[in-house]
Amino acid sequence: MTRKDCKTVLVAVHTVTTGQRLLDTARLLESDLRIQVVFTKAPDVFNHGVEEFVSGLNAVVIPWTQAKHERFDLALAASLGSIHEIHAPLAVMPHGAGFNKLVPAKDGARAEDRAPYGLDAQRLMRDGVVLPAAIILPHEIELGRLARTCPQALPVAAVVGDSSHDLLVASLPHRDLYREALKVGPGQKLVVVTSTWGQQSLFGRHSDLLPRLLAELPREEFRVVALFHPNVWFGHGIWQVRAWLAGELRDGLGLIPPDADWRAVLAAADWIIGDHGSVTLYGAATGKPVMLAGFPHADVDPASALAKLAAVAPRVSRRGSLRDQLDRAAKRTRPDHYRSVTEQITSAPGCFDHNMCRLIYRLLDLRQPEHVHVTPAVPVPYLAT
Repeated sequence: MTRKDCKTVLVAVHTVTTGQRLLDTARLLESDLRIQVVFTKAPDVFNHGVEEFVSGLNAVVIPWTQAKHERFDLALAASLGSIHEIHAPLAVMPHGAGFNKLVPAKDGARAEDRAPYGLDAQRLMRDGVVLPAAIILPHEIELGRLARTCPQALPVAAVVGDSSHDLLVASLPHRDLYREALKVGPGQKLVVVTSTWGQQSLFGRHSDLLPRLLAELPREEFRVVALFHPNVWFGHGIWQVRAWLAGELRDGLGLIPPDADWRAVLAAADWIIGDHGSVTLYGAATGKPVMLAGFPHADVDPASALAKLAAVAPRVSRRGSLRDQLDRAAKRTRPDHYRSVTEQITSAPGCFDHNMCRLIYRLLDLRQPEHVHVTPAVPVPYLAT
């Protein structure tokens, strides 16, 4: 090794989605010659595409069989699968906008009896011991939820903020640049349609929405762009998704590939139509109208920010003009329309970099560098070709 005595940080990437979130944190270690970062593909049923994702970073990548037998000075993860096999102080964070989804129901359990996924004791503990050395929370309200679901983990909980929220807000001033990259013309409005994965998702239940939008909205006035969760792409295959949408692509649909930065797409939008995925929730932070095409209330924690969004966002109707529905949503969206929603995404807006840096260096037992991290704008998006 050219540099010796480096602290080693393991980044455990379970899925492409978690990998994208973990990069927000890994960049905080840039320019520190005392730290070596290595990546590994962690076991997960949805880890298709992870190998290509990590290899594309041009970083040091080690196999999981090696990672679980070595010791590291710190490990970062945004999922809880197999974390008990990691030999390092572990910091875990949500891979989306907080903790909105409930763990799958068993034997007809009521919503109030189901824990939010990511805050449940079943995954945070093993043999009576809390696994993480730090549980990253975006909001102080999550402390109360964690106290109900896994009180043993409260001593290691840290309210840090939300990286995607901060990066999105920092990117809003670059809206015109993003729109140009998405081929939005000077006189066009951009409608972003976002879908999470699963049978209850927008693309799972309302696949007719995209052809309807393209048929009803004049192309000279509107640009329609689709933004799918990576699990849609890698669950069915990139070729298959493009094949399913071949007709819509011929009709002018813009399609965002799974490795493009979705936050830039939201920053460029004039309307956001989504479902119960985190991207829809982050869309509220843009101040643009957010509409819902389906929302499985039984799978969403009633106390979550996502549930609050569902209470104020209009639904897309299968009846009536879509253009009229878009116009009504725009007219009813006031500057503070989503304040109650966005205030629950993070209780430390703009502070993720500062707070996370302080936590990481405490866990590494290193003096924190004096330079101040400035939250950057995200890269320019690009379309699938």
